[in-house]
Amino acid sequence: MGKATPRRRTPTNGSSAPSNVSGQPQMNTVSSGAAATGSEKRGHALTKPAAGSKGIQSELPDFILLIILYLLQGVPLGLIMGSVPFLLKSKLSFGDIALFSLSSYPYSLKLLWSPIVDSIYNKPIGRRKSWIVPIQAVTGVFLIFLSRSIDIYVSPESSEPVPVTFLALTFASLVFLCATQDIAVDGWALTLLSEENKAYASTAQTIGLNSGYFLSFTVFLALNSREFCEKYLGVQEGPLVLLGQYLAFWGVMFLVCDLWLIFVKKEDPELEEPAENEIQIVYKHIFQVISLPNMRQLIFMTMVSKIGFMAHDSVSALKLLEKGFSKEDLALTVLIDFPIQIFVGYYVAKWSTGPRPLRPWLNAYYVRLGFSILGMLIVSSVPKTIGTSYFLFVILFSVLNSMVSTVMFVGVGSYYTKISDPRIGGTYMTLLNTINNLAGTWPKYFVLKSVDYFTDAHCSGGRVAEHGFSCTSEVSKKECSKLGGVCALGQDGYYPVSLVCVVVGVVVLFTVVRPTVLALEKVPDAAWRVARDGDDGDESTQLIAGSKRD
Repeated sequence: MGKATPRRRTPTNGSSAPSNVSGQPQMNTVSSGAAATGSEKRGHALTKPAAGSKGIQSELPDFILLIILYLLQGVPLGLIMGSVPFLLKSKLSFGDIALFSLSSYPYSLKLLWSPIVDSIYNKPIGRRKSWIVPIQAVTGVFLIFLSRSIDIYVSPESSEPVPVTFLALTFASLVFLCATQDIAVDGWALTLLSEENKAYASTAQTIGLNSGYFLSFTVFLALNSREFCEKYLGVQEGPLVLLGQYLAFWGVMFLVCDLWLIFVKKEDPELEEPAENEIQIVYKHIFQVISLPNMRQLIFMTMVSKIGFMAHDSVSALKLLEKGFSKEDLALTVLIDFPIQIFVGYYVAKWSTGPRPLRPWLNAYYVRLGFSILGMLIVSSVPKTIGTSYFLFVILFSVLNSMVSTVMFVGVGSYYTKISDPRIGGTYMTLLNTINNLAGTWPKYFVLKSVDYFTDAHCSGGRVAEHGFSCTSEVSKKECSKLGGVCALGQDGYYPVSLVCVVVGVVVLFTVVRPTVLALEKVPDAAWRVARDGDDGDESTQLIAGSKRD
């Protein structure tokens, strides 16, 4: 990596963060992955010149490239956060799945190394391709190598024990690669499209990531299901696609895309280069942002805000699998939900532009707590024979719950855009989105572990030893059945854990969430800005000082 040369600072006007001028729904924020030094911090100096009035059609190849890159990232994430836990549920306990869930943590922690990705590169290759090209190659080889052995562990017919720790570390490495590529692609999106079309970058991200997730969750689970293939595709020889075959196919796709980036797609040279101390500057800005009193309030509220519905989000679908629902039936909700997310996201983004931008998020919080209670009732009332009407009711409930989640996601994202200091917008947005992602990740492990801990199921009778054994996992239940015993469920840990989560959620709502939201809505945007070197006479610095005096 070559040594970066200092660059000249460009003046900024301290204006508010740019809005989505195209009207496209901001389902996610492109700067959420990159610490976006350079252009974003200094008036978008690195962005392409405007492409005239032709719109996105004039840059369609670059727009499609962004979609493909985001789609490739979405494929492994859809497996890790969707399909693989469903496949493993037939062989593991909730405690084991809790351990596997830790593999998604790197995506929530990418802020820690995003300044490095954004500031260090090889100039002849290009600022973003310096990272994307090697990561695509490593990921492709990784997937092909993993495809050779993964079916031994996840296939229902296989009797091999599942090495949970090994799988968690393996998939965590894959998530780390995807998260690092996401940082580089987010940064490239800021300069790949012209200023006129830059808002379409968030559209490319939404389409790409959701399409990749959809392929790896809904489509893969359907093609991996013996029942689905026999009923709808006429395939009598078992699943049409095994996980190993799926991984190998996408491994090849990563390598094909990588070859195209190497030999066909050239990255435009940067108009400016990162300063020699750019990494230190970004980490300093992160510390300054976290030190703001309002930010500490927002961080605390965010980190505890998702506890109330974490049991429902993490466990309810897995409990429905236990009670007779098929994996592909539950995955059908993703197919229905995808266009709804686009529609809902667009209107929530408009709703969140008023003087009370957190109001949609707060209103959705009430509804989501109610849905968590309803989710417990649905799981407890699953009939022995699942009819069409009950199945459609569950699908409708899942889609509505996802809609409410989208309202919360887009609402808080709009608020982040509003309060971010435009002079360090990338760093600010990366920090805020990292906190939001981590808030939905850290309780999951403890919730799944608790469900296992509070579940009491004992196998006895038949050829089982006198004292019997615990049969909380699917494997132990099958072992109990083989020995002619009966697995008697004394207590299902899902219900007490879900109830505790909802109660905690209600307490948090009225003691933390609601008071904090009402307080933060009164805070002026200037109070969210950080003082920087050379800003002594800056208008925004005076506003910060004034807000502190107030």
